[in-house]
Amino acid sequence: MIDKSNLRQVILDAPSQFEAGFSLTRDLKITGNFQNVAISGMGGSALPANLLRTYCNSLFKNHPQYRPFEIYINRYYSLPPQSYAPNALNFIVSYSGNTEETISALEEANQNRLPFVGFSSGGKVAELCKMYGAPHVKLPVPYPNFQPRMGTGYFFGSMLQILVNQGLMPDTTKEMLSLAAKLNNRMVEFEKTGVALARKLKGKTPVIYASPKYKPVAMIWKIKINENAKTPAFWNFFPEANHNEMVGFTNPQGKFFIVMLKDLEDNPKNLKRYEATAGLLLEKGVESEIIKMEGNDVFYKMFSSILLADWTSYCLALEYGQDPTPVDMVEKLKKILK
Repeated sequence: MIDKSNLRQVILDAPSQFEAGFSLTRDLKITGNFQNVAISGMGGSALPANLLRTYCNSLFKNHPQYRPFEIYINRYYSLPPQSYAPNALNFIVSYSGNTEETISALEEANQNRLPFVGFSSGGKVAELCKMYGAPHVKLPVPYPNFQPRMGTGYFFGSMLQILVNQGLMPDTTKEMLSLAAKLNNRMVEFEKTGVALARKLKGKTPVIYASPKYKPVAMIWKIKINENAKTPAFWNFFPEANHNEMVGFTNPQGKFFIVMLKDLEDNPKNLKRYEATAGLLLEKGVESEIIKMEGNDVFYKMFSSILLADWTSYCLALEYGQDPTPVDMVEKLKKILK
């Protein structure tokens, strides 16, 4: 059996994570009048932050009574300057609770008396939050060997609920639960598409392109392929990729396959670049496939694409005979650094 930790079931359960995430923080409200949020985390624990920012930014045209706010993303040992703003709320996120960069950020927040909330399944983050009297959100571990990159819904839901509780954004949780149910109903279709795409990607290096708005989704595709299929992958976005990266395929040093995530609501001028780029790449012997992002809602577009990334990377792992769950090189590096 290749899939020793049953990652397939984890993917099947993914849409249910949002409701669980909302329930974790439904009654949590932080004292203070916050206007911005800084999220510190690494790897799979940081993925939801970019998605949350994309989703929140999409709401304010339809909800003029709410003002846009900034979500800053921090992937380092120390906090960014924005964390020190008098109206900033810090989220400290580490699924295991033992990520050294994230613990360092938590310690800095506490030393400087910055308001923060810890998110983890336990570990040092939970211990320090208890020691310092800071709020802590305990994330579930539904299966043995559960990986942070597969817990995006828990993070996304719990962080978003706090933003709602603080009055920073409208309460769209019921709408999202309806969309999550829709995602769940289409799981068989997503898996079938992922099987077909994985077969095309086998033996090639995947490169994922998207629009600027959905850069976080392209990055998650890349990460899921890295960690699940244990193979290199890269990402970029249009139009930037046309100004530099595309030229590199004049003289490719390996076999590449480009996956383009096309948002039909993108700028019409940008939309022309997908087919045009695919044609130019084909002249250089580089294959590509354009995948239309589905739905009219940002939440649905993001997470339907991510589910397809899950299935594609999972099936690609099986094509390569790799157990998709463990990340042995990461664990070895941690031991070396200790």
